[in-house]
Amino acid sequence: MKGDYQDLVDEISALLGAPATLENRDFRLIAFGAHDSDDDLAMDPVRTRSILTRQSTADVRSWFEGFGIARATGPVRIPAAPDAGVFRGRICLPVRYRGIVQGYVWLLDQEPGKPGPGPAALDAAMEVAQRIGVLLAEEARAGADLSREFLAVLTAGPGWQQDMAVAALRAALGPGGDGLHAAVCVAPWPGEAPASVPGAAAVCVVPRRRGGEPGGAGGPGAAAGPGPGPEPAGDPALAVLLRLRSTDALAPALAAVTRLLPRAAEATGPGGKGTDGKAAGAKAASGKGTGGKGTGGSAGATTTAVARGVTAGVADPVRGLADLPTAWEQAVAAARAAAAQPRFGPVAQWSAIGPYRLLATLAADPVDDPAARTLLTPANRELARTAEVFLDCAGQAGRAAAALGIHRQTLYYRLARVEQLTGLDLDEGEDRLLLHMALKASRMA
Repeated sequence: MKGDYQDLVDEISALLGAPATLENRDFRLIAFGAHDSDDDLAMDPVRTRSILTRQSTADVRSWFEGFGIARATGPVRIPAAPDAGVFRGRICLPVRYRGIVQGYVWLLDQEPGKPGPGPAALDAAMEVAQRIGVLLAEEARAGADLSREFLAVLTAGPGWQQDMAVAALRAALGPGGDGLHAAVCVAPWPGEAPASVPGAAAVCVVPRRRGGEPGGAGGPGAAAGPGPGPEPAGDPALAVLLRLRSTDALAPALAAVTRLLPRAAEATGPGGKGTDGKAAGAKAASGKGTGGKGTGGSAGATTTAVARGVTAGVADPVRGLADLPTAWEQAVAAARAAAAQPRFGPVAQWSAIGPYRLLATLAADPVDDPAARTLLTPANRELARTAEVFLDCAGQAGRAAAALGIHRQTLYYRLARVEQLTGLDLDEGEDRLLLHMALKASRMA
């Protein structure tokens, strides 16, 4: 597939007499033509960075999108802007398939006063761009077409069933299956999977688990934790298998995940729960919602996603597919941690969630430790919060009182009440550990 893109980019370069570059709709470089010019302006900072890092910055993307390239159906001429690092004007050829933008072909425009490509040459180049659009759309669809194999890996039991599922997915992915990937969980995700996710090798919706897990509100811990908790365990989640270039190049993956959050939030609705499954899923899949036209949405849309309880988790990168089931567990745990602890969110990486890596394996069910049971009822929410902040501050009363905005004597009174309710001694390390774990786990349940 890569060679096909390069051939088509070279064809456009020959038609227009200028080196071309091809980027996907997320401004990630796919292919570029040879630069044999002695003109220093032919390689301005923006173009150089795009080729060397294989992507453009968010500011560059925003600047170019300001010229309407995402809506254009024909060539767009963009003037030079030396202050922005664009020393030479650009010609942008939108790459579309069935009306949906898939990427962009970029060429340097001629200097002012010199004739540029004529209409006939530009029309011919747009025909090639349409062929590129077909390839990009087919590549995106291929990931969605692997949903059955991907889902089988994530839901198969351990042992030979899982081994067979991994082998089937590896065969379907071909040589790409042995590459570097990151598993991603977006939850909750109502309805169907999106038709395509940039950079994804496979996408599927993992249904709610049956077994003994609750489908609705859990026990006392889930109902009345010390802070806002995640959706109950078992809500459907979107699983994405993202291709990576290297273990330290997670930025494109994180950007792709962030753009999924507004889609899920729009489909989930203001109440934080799914509306009508198929209608909501259609909105999420098309991107016609808070995120806007499937291009990722704004910071405000992401804030809306967080407010509606939609979070995402990203696992550590894995090479090959043998460790994919473990990576999925990491992604699910990171998404739950993001919902439990706002400072992680809205997109949390497994490597960054600290003690929640352990808590995620312990808190699949609502917390029901006898010592914390009474404290985790709605009537004692403020006491639970006080205890959690105190323990987060390593038992330092001054820091805890300042964080809570209360007087020390008020803090001491509340901690005494916590000890009465739990029967624990907050001067004892093991009692502190038990209570701290119970409070944190109640967020994850």
